[in-house]
Amino acid sequence: MRYFLNFKTSIGKFGLIQDIEKKTLKVYNFNSCCKIIFRDNMNIIVCIKQVPDTAEIKINPHTNTLMREGVPSIINPYDLHAIEAALQLKENKGGKVTVITMGPPQAEDALREALAMGVDEAKLISDKAFAGSDTWATAYTLSKAIEKLGFDIILCGKQAIDGDTAQVGPEIAELLDIPHIAYVNLIKELGDDYIIVHRLMDDGYDIVQASLPVLLTVVKELNVPRLPSLKGKLIAKKASIPVITFKDLGAQEENVGLQGSPTKVKNIFAQTMKGDRKILEGDIEKQVEELLEVLKNLKCL
Repeated sequence: MRYFLNFKTSIGKFGLIQDIEKKTLKVYNFNSCCKIIFRDNMNIIVCIKQVPDTAEIKINPHTNTLMREGVPSIINPYDLHAIEAALQLKENKGGKVTVITMGPPQAEDALREALAMGVDEAKLISDKAFAGSDTWATAYTLSKAIEKLGFDIILCGKQAIDGDTAQVGPEIAELLDIPHIAYVNLIKELGDDYIIVHRLMDDGYDIVQASLPVLLTVVKELNVPRLPSLKGKLIAKKASIPVITFKDLGAQEENVGLQGSPTKVKNIFAQTMKGDRKILEGDIEKQVEELLEVLKNLKCL
């Protein structure tokens, strides 16, 4: 067991680390070395989503929602970077990493992949009551689960490749009433009660500081996700993954699933490629005139 104390003196800020089991005592000058302050009880939650392989998307014609059961699925690619960030924080800081996902029973496969990468725990949020959730209802359900788990840092991918809304992460933060920083491409400094990150912008990056607890949505520039090890795969295969149901959350029925979704999908379809081609002939002036007429008919002008 380790105890930690930060203190300031006239010559700078220091940290005192006492390891009871090893009977050691160390003092660190935070001005010159430490940017990561260790704390054994740091709880890091990673929200991931199992998304359909983009080559195998199927649409439910009655609900206008994606059909996920029986469709080849993967972990949302941006969420892999969130998992890697959590594991790096744990390796540098200590604590525990828990991965959660909301989805049908088959979403357990995504959780086992995360366990194989090295996370400590995985929990599946699954119930027929959650079916058809939009981003708000999804964020509400996830926030209820996170409240019960306890947290210091929540990590999410910036968006899911099946919906591309980038809404769930920030909505979770709002429902939990905690700060959030989107598009994080570097975790610069992590203290006992604050974090400093770089937020990717179109023309560079912002340096942003927030207090803990905090929610971060991350981009692919943050890191390179590790591959699951053989040992990790064996552990993940045997791991028990608890299922959190509607009754476990204590959530309000009118706020979950299709009935709790304030937005409704009017129509969704896969884009089809049109093969219409036309070769313009004649002199340049005639071709230009004909091209302008074609563009006008296509309502491009």
